[in-house]
Amino acid sequence: MEYTAEQTQFQTCQANLPEVVDTMHQRRSANYKPNIWKDDFLQSLNSKHDHEEGNKARAERLVEDVKQMLAEEVDSIAKLELIDSMRKLGLSNLFDNEMKEALETVVSTNNGIFTVEDHVYASALRFRLLRQHGYAVSQDELRSFKEGSNTFNRSNREDIEAMIELLEASHLALQGENILDEAKAFSTGILHERVSGLDGQLSKLAVHALELPMHWRIQWFDIKWQIDLYEQQEDKRSNLLELAKLNFNTVQATHQRDLREISRWWRDLGLLEQVDFARDRPVESFLYALGLSQEPQFSSLRKSITKVVIFILVIDDVYDLYGSMEELECFTGAITRWDSEQIQQLPECMRVCFQVLRNVTHEIAYDVGKEEDWHRVLPHLTKAWLDFCKALLTEAKWDNLGHTPSLEEYLSNAWTSSSGPLLLSHAYFFVGHMNLEDAADLLERNKDLIYNVSMIIRLCNDLRTSKAEVDRGDAPSSVVCYMREKNVSEDVAREHIKGLINRAWKSINAHCFDNDKTPFLRRFVDVSVNTARAAHMLYQFGDGFGVQDGDIGRQILSTVIEPLALD
Repeated sequence: MEYTAEQTQFQTCQANLPEVVDTMHQRRSANYKPNIWKDDFLQSLNSKHDHEEGNKARAERLVEDVKQMLAEEVDSIAKLELIDSMRKLGLSNLFDNEMKEALETVVSTNNGIFTVEDHVYASALRFRLLRQHGYAVSQDELRSFKEGSNTFNRSNREDIEAMIELLEASHLALQGENILDEAKAFSTGILHERVSGLDGQLSKLAVHALELPMHWRIQWFDIKWQIDLYEQQEDKRSNLLELAKLNFNTVQATHQRDLREISRWWRDLGLLEQVDFARDRPVESFLYALGLSQEPQFSSLRKSITKVVIFILVIDDVYDLYGSMEELECFTGAITRWDSEQIQQLPECMRVCFQVLRNVTHEIAYDVGKEEDWHRVLPHLTKAWLDFCKALLTEAKWDNLGHTPSLEEYLSNAWTSSSGPLLLSHAYFFVGHMNLEDAADLLERNKDLIYNVSMIIRLCNDLRTSKAEVDRGDAPSSVVCYMREKNVSEDVAREHIKGLINRAWKSINAHCFDNDKTPFLRRFVDVSVNTARAAHMLYQFGDGFGVQDGDIGRQILSTVIEPLALD
């Protein structure tokens, strides 16, 4: 019988594995705090908006009012602003066809070029909305606002609203679009100069855009902030505002049902009793999954991705904190063969972890393929887990050897260890009808998208968790790799990493502005882009999985726990 290299390595590590492994390896600890979200509290969530028929009837009437409002608006700028408000208030899915028709009218009316009084605000707004809806509009639409060939017209610097809109539009750039790069630098500089002297809504808008651009945010997680801002506008449309509040509460009720189910599942699974060194973060995992897709009809996607994220955290901690090299090689071998028979000498927690992971992956495959096709889905999911664990093993080996890779060597492995390919390989099967025979081919054809989304997950993570990982002796992050390779300061390294994030977003944008994709692939692209946005959300102000009671806790309360007050 012939053996593969992986099988030979697996048998070798079995032979060398000591019977009592706990005394042979110093177990590390990240000192994670206990989970603050108790199951009893989560089971008590039961939004009244899930049951009130009056709210449903009122929302249906408001939908018709807003449709009429959009159809009757004839002024191009006002129509664009109404569409923008509908997007920001979370109503895009209710008016998808109407918004597309309205944008088609704007495009045809202006023949592709918007030149109302050479207005930066109007042109940047139009450019952003068209690109957000998949139109391949040219950067040349902003060329006329340049002064010579070097910079944008300084006469626009007093128009803060225009500068905010120009900054937001600039983040939808593709590789090589120098006009948009200049627009970003120009608007960013002016807003930094002026922001301290602003007040009211302009101050809030400027700070918000400078913190994180709209295109990098998960829209659903921003809705309450947008509703609060819109409510303060003198020219607000009351019907639109009321519909936004009703819609948020109705959709949130579905999310709460999903979370209650996940919390029961995690409680009943009982895995944490075996892996008490790992992060116990079911609610944060749900928040991340919610970031991928918020629509009520995608509950199965949210719940399955939550389970995947929970196990990503546990498996990552097994490799980072718990296992010795011999144990990790054997654990990886078991993942390779998807067989628990040969790992009986591993610590009980690793044996149980593997068995539960195996069972849950089978359940997810069955959820996708049911009785007929689950066995055809399973190989795609198991391969994704194997690639992830191999990447974690590589990092563990670097750590064990004290090896600091070059940034290029680090990233060639880190895009897989980021969990991006693992998440999207699972999400792929939940976003619409597809031919299972085409799954491997379609995932391969979208590899550039998956790669760049994964890079953003890894680099956002590294920017926020690098110091903590260095302090506890983990393998170097991208920041440390670049510092040592180029002999530069941490600040210089961080700026370089931010540049890589910008570059990755430009590559992602190329997949967004393409209306020729099938509805299934369009949906997969949307979920993939949201995966990158979720990473920004999770690591914007710190380690969202490590620290629960900071900004991530407030985000959970706002997005999942607390409904909006209705008049």
